[in-house]
Amino acid sequence: MTFVKRLLPLGLAALLSGASIAAPLAVQGKPTASEKGPTAMVAAANPMAVDAGLKVLKAGGSAVDAAVAVQAVLGLVEPQSSGLGGGAFMTYYDAKTHQATAYNGRETAPAGATPEMFYGPDGKPLPKGQAMISGRSAGVPGAIAMLYLAQHEHGKLAWANLFGDAEHLAADGFPVPRRMAEAASSRAPQASQPDAVAYFTKPDGTKVQPGDIMRNPAYADTLKKLAAEGPKAILGGPIAEAIVARLHQGPLPGTMTLKDLASYKPKATPAVCRPYRIYVVCVPPAPSGGPAVLEGLGILQRTDIPAHPNDAQGWYLFSQASRLMYADRDRYYGDPDFVDVPMEGLLAPDYLDARAKLINPTTAGPPPRPGQPRGAGVRAPDHTLEPGGTTHFVIVDKDGNALSMTTTVESIFGDGRMVAGFFLNNQLTDFSFEPKDADGAPAANSVAGGKRPRSSMAPAIVLDGQGRLVEAVGSPGGPSIIAFNLKALVATLDWKLPMQQALALPNLIAAGNFYASEPDKYPPGVVDALAAKGVKLAGGPFGEGSGLHGIEVTPNGLRGGADPRREGVAKGY
Repeated sequence: MTFVKRLLPLGLAALLSGASIAAPLAVQGKPTASEKGPTAMVAAANPMAVDAGLKVLKAGGSAVDAAVAVQAVLGLVEPQSSGLGGGAFMTYYDAKTHQATAYNGRETAPAGATPEMFYGPDGKPLPKGQAMISGRSAGVPGAIAMLYLAQHEHGKLAWANLFGDAEHLAADGFPVPRRMAEAASSRAPQASQPDAVAYFTKPDGTKVQPGDIMRNPAYADTLKKLAAEGPKAILGGPIAEAIVARLHQGPLPGTMTLKDLASYKPKATPAVCRPYRIYVVCVPPAPSGGPAVLEGLGILQRTDIPAHPNDAQGWYLFSQASRLMYADRDRYYGDPDFVDVPMEGLLAPDYLDARAKLINPTTAGPPPRPGQPRGAGVRAPDHTLEPGGTTHFVIVDKDGNALSMTTTVESIFGDGRMVAGFFLNNQLTDFSFEPKDADGAPAANSVAGGKRPRSSMAPAIVLDGQGRLVEAVGSPGGPSIIAFNLKALVATLDWKLPMQQALALPNLIAAGNFYASEPDKYPPGVVDALAAKGVKLAGGPFGEGSGLHGIEVTPNGLRGGADPRREGVAKGY
């Protein structure tokens, strides 16, 4: 894959090809001095994590310093979504250089992984639920190693000083959040695994309830080791030995070794940036879902969706662009270290022109097929089944540096196995369970040792034509992440909604003949008008519900938003 070079102001202007320069998004109403907004902000899925991040920012820390503190707390209070045993993608913006950098902390498959790893004795793919709780499902965790790399490059405080709030909460106790309690009592297969049952069961034999005070001294001890040793605290030594031992236990033991853990390397590359109208949108490259978001935007750029804010035609165009985007993403995306991902072809203007012309302006047609971009080759249809167990946060520091980070243990509580106070991931179930089609054509997202599974995570940074920050946004949501992020970008950049209003808009996930949405959230008449166009909305998410968080720059300071579907907040100073 060819990456876009690091972008400086002149490079951004060239990308925009003479388009007028975008000012930061405007606030509504006439600003006054008393309305001056914050200059630093954190938006995340739990208030305890937000407070930990703000404390670091107020102590003079950078956005990345704060991210370490936020992740450490989220791993404790939102273990169903992310943690020390998971992976992540981050897009980082440097306010001085105007460079956008992508950090890849995606988990890797053990060297012993094989394309048929998720086949049963009958030679057929395992049931998804059985695979998720197996020892085969866990990849080498990368989130902490990724944060360590980013903090080394952009941190201002000592790494050892970033875990205080999380360690205190783990040792002294924290109130159980509602979503954590609901997940612990859910029917998810991981919630019924021995480690999860033991962790979430009180002495009286009942499961934890919202507001109960919960402690995790093992997690506090692990944080002390992380503070002192960095990521080698979990990628080597006693904790690594415990991870290997736990994954080698049944059912369906895995092949993880100490060498697999010690060999993990996060990546830092230039972000993939493309113009969208008067803006530039930057995301991580494959195997993230970021380039798919850029394709969706590229298709929509060839429509008049800005003229249809939150109306039936606007949502119709959104749905049809989404179907085209998903058709390509599901066929062609994988780990570019192992397969040729035709990103340049998928994002080429002539290809986007052709895909946009497939949108019938009035009536939805049959499901679109994957296109044939330059460099595509022959790929088998994808059979990846992506569950959701992910979170997202955004941070802007007082110097204007910003990050957008999506972090995950894959599905709820990962594989349900705990080591040293944290859950291990089941990220390898993000690979296609069927590596080839009947004719032998390989799937782009088939399993291989050392390979990173395809992801939908797509943390976004938006800049203006002079390389200045406009917004940072992203979401969890399994395969729906791409649509959730696309919605937020269209709502803020095209429909000019304030961040909070944009995130609260209905979600619409369109793939094939499937239109999942929230019909009760649309303005009157929109659902019926969409049905008349052939877009019949079904309730319920495609994968996991959204957890969008965003921060935008206004003339009066920063303005944040948190998805009302979760427990997050946006706070600044």
